[in-house]
Amino acid sequence: MIMNLQHWKLVADTDGITTATLDKAGESANSLSAEVLSEFSSILDRLDAYPPKALIIRSGKAAGFIAGADIEEFSQLDTPEKGRALVERGWNLFNRLAAVKYPTLALVRGHCLGGGLELALACRYLLAVDESGTKMGLPEVMLGIFPGWGGMLRLPQRVGPAAALDLMLTGKTLDAKRAKRMGLADDCVPPRVMEMAARQLVVSGQPRRQLPFMQRLLNGPLKSVVANGARKQVAKKARPEHYPAPYAIIDLWAKHDGNALAAPEVVDRIISSPTARNLLRVFHLQERLKGFGKESDFKARRVHVIGAGVMGGDIAAWCALRGMTVTLQDQTLERISPALKRAHALFTKRLREPLKIRDAFDRLIPDPSGDGVAHADVVIEAIFENVEAKHALFKSIEPRLKAGAVLATNTSSLRLEDLRTVLQRPERLVGIHYFNPVAMMPLVEVVAAEGADPAAVQAACAFVRQIDKLPLPVKSAPGFLVNAVLAPYMLEAMRAVDSGLSPETVDEAMLAFGMPMGPIELIDTVGLDIAMAAGQQLAGGAEPPRCLISRVEKNQLGKKSGLGFYDWSSGKAAKGSAGNAPAGLAERLVRPLIERTERLVADRIVADAELADAGVIFGTGFAPFTGGPLNYQTSLRK
Repeated sequence: MIMNLQHWKLVADTDGITTATLDKAGESANSLSAEVLSEFSSILDRLDAYPPKALIIRSGKAAGFIAGADIEEFSQLDTPEKGRALVERGWNLFNRLAAVKYPTLALVRGHCLGGGLELALACRYLLAVDESGTKMGLPEVMLGIFPGWGGMLRLPQRVGPAAALDLMLTGKTLDAKRAKRMGLADDCVPPRVMEMAARQLVVSGQPRRQLPFMQRLLNGPLKSVVANGARKQVAKKARPEHYPAPYAIIDLWAKHDGNALAAPEVVDRIISSPTARNLLRVFHLQERLKGFGKESDFKARRVHVIGAGVMGGDIAAWCALRGMTVTLQDQTLERISPALKRAHALFTKRLREPLKIRDAFDRLIPDPSGDGVAHADVVIEAIFENVEAKHALFKSIEPRLKAGAVLATNTSSLRLEDLRTVLQRPERLVGIHYFNPVAMMPLVEVVAAEGADPAAVQAACAFVRQIDKLPLPVKSAPGFLVNAVLAPYMLEAMRAVDSGLSPETVDEAMLAFGMPMGPIELIDTVGLDIAMAAGQQLAGGAEPPRCLISRVEKNQLGKKSGLGFYDWSSGKAAKGSAGNAPAGLAERLVRPLIERTERLVADRIVADAELADAGVIFGTGFAPFTGGPLNYQTSLRK
């Protein structure tokens, strides 16, 4: 077949099986731009005229199958008409693919997301390749939009409505084995046999697995049962005024069988919403953070962590989970033991398969004597916050570091300039500051003191990306960015309690604003003693709030002591009725955070407003639908 195609390659073999390979020109990953979809439409025209025995659709990229629709094209949707046209283009094309007479198969290796999965769902068969990079999902909700190219129709038909809505409303992804178990993939095979398996499956005539009878009822006459349950679950996490997309997904599935074109007013409202615009901004901010460290060819294989407390132990466990050999040092094995127990729980939760769990646990090695220092590519100090203790540690380990190793501190409150004075090469010390809980928080601050070696900072950023976290370069200053902006925010919240408002009222005001957790509950979670120490350092000499002093004096330190502002004896914060918040309370509480963020940008602690917004969103959970504190402030001024 001779066709003038820029992004696709079409090959027919002697058995009559045609393979369409997508290899988007000039890009490292495949995405479904208007041009790519137009060419695919031309391919279907050709195959209408000359029907093959079967069609296999696959990727020509090492990076994966298809990452989704073209984000840049979505960014340019400035009228309702353009939004509807974008939805119509994919909906009609994939319906056409689903209706062809010859069997079709999507060979999915690597990421298959959004529009990529919608294309695969329109094929008769989906064959998943079992390797670590294979991830399937419909994460459009993370951008404030919905899967409008058939995903809302076909995913519930494949895996059942409850499982499908869970995937679409959370943006979660499935690996190849889970996709097979759920019925999303017809089979899952290792890479070495994928070509043969694809050819066999596509001509097998094998019927698709049918949903059980009750699932078919829930996908038909009993849709309202699933939809009502889904709305209740979504309401626990997202308010419709902040995040309209999940509610739209439920309604479009329940009322229109996933056809967004049947409800053009919903398409217009969602695609033109401030939430979609701001979440798209957050996506670009995340991509910018992912770019840090790319210039370095540094690659860590061995990591040594000193200090097996909650932070150090969890850092070590995370690095082992991400495939590195990790030695964990503390004074005795008994001190290391709790960290190993937590690590095993993390591996069990994340990996699920006994062999993978054992492999990860084998990579985490207790090392009371510190022998791992000499072999490590990255050494992370995570002992208690005391300058003299850290000095003694750095003096003892510096002579044993191998050439080119990254020497890092996880300090959250001390200046790197003060910590590095004992080093022969002070310029090599960098901060790699994690947030608690390590496994949950995506951001890591990479801290550079004055005169730091740029190569060491770059290597630290590369390491952070290697363990699948988002590096944010910041300069050495009290609290860096994230803790520095949280301190005045939490201080203002406690002052509101001092003024007579209940902790519940203060927290509810910020939950209504869009924060994932109220500031008082956050203080209880961090620990009131830590909040007191941070406040003394970061609040510029301000008087501590009375409500904080009184509780610390009674040793009511929050979640860890069972009692703080709330009673934690059940493991969760026991809250009473919130009552009505005074008008403007949320704005009053968030103002110090915004002002401190502006000052840190002005002082060049963080390079610019975009990175400041990224850091505060990914480091504190600041309401993503606002686009970040400085973006929010700008929108108020308009």
